[in-house]
Amino acid sequence: MEHGHAESAEGVGDGVGDGLGAGSGSGRSPLRIVLAYGVHLFTASGALAGLLALLEATRGDLRAAALWMLAAMAVDAVDGTMARAVGVRRVLPGIDGRRLDDVVDFFNYVLVPAVFLVAGGYLVHAAWAALPVLASAYGFSQEKAKTDDGFFLGFPSYWNVIAIFAWLLQVSAPACTAWVTLFSVLVFVPFKYVYPSYLRVLKRTTAVLTAIAAAVVVYAIFDPERGRALYLPWIALGYVAYYFVLSFWLGGLHRPAR
Repeated sequence: MEHGHAESAEGVGDGVGDGLGAGSGSGRSPLRIVLAYGVHLFTASGALAGLLALLEATRGDLRAAALWMLAAMAVDAVDGTMARAVGVRRVLPGIDGRRLDDVVDFFNYVLVPAVFLVAGGYLVHAAWAALPVLASAYGFSQEKAKTDDGFFLGFPSYWNVIAIFAWLLQVSAPACTAWVTLFSVLVFVPFKYVYPSYLRVLKRTTAVLTAIAAAVVVYAIFDPERGRALYLPWIALGYVAYYFVLSFWLGGLHRPAR
């Protein structure tokens, strides 16, 4: 995704010559062509996970919806690495992997969580779901969604993370609506947010903390009651705080060069 999840977009779009054998004489061998199509299919499968999350949310099974949202995020987390290893742009130049990734990400990171929030009663009115959708449409369309020094510009569209935490923490509708409004506004504020893959400091620490937070959230989703009893959502929320502090420290307000 160009704006909020560029790890996948960069992998799918910029895998030219990178990775396993991309620059070797095999070039467009039948095996590499099959692998390249497989990577694109894997990226597209994230939309299927999102569709299942959407269906579960509309049925009222927020736990199942959250699990499918996590599955979609897992696909998005690794498809870029796979694309770089295969060199998909060179092998299949007629398929725009970046566009495919953006389509899947807008669905999974914006539309699905918006429905999740409405279905779970976390917004005072369904109309408030228009805020993240419209704000993210703006964010996804920006050519300068990332700065030259490797930061996201404006709040990344992590609405699925917000939706999952709203459910795990049982946030009230007025409070959740206020947070959604705030983050929708922050999409337009030129503040630089950390892009983990481009970190020059604390990269290993951040990767370890990300893995720990992900494991905690997964456990809390599988067993929400016990997770809340163990304060796991609050522990995972500490990682979110770390991300914002790190962004404030390393990024801050973007000042375009004159």
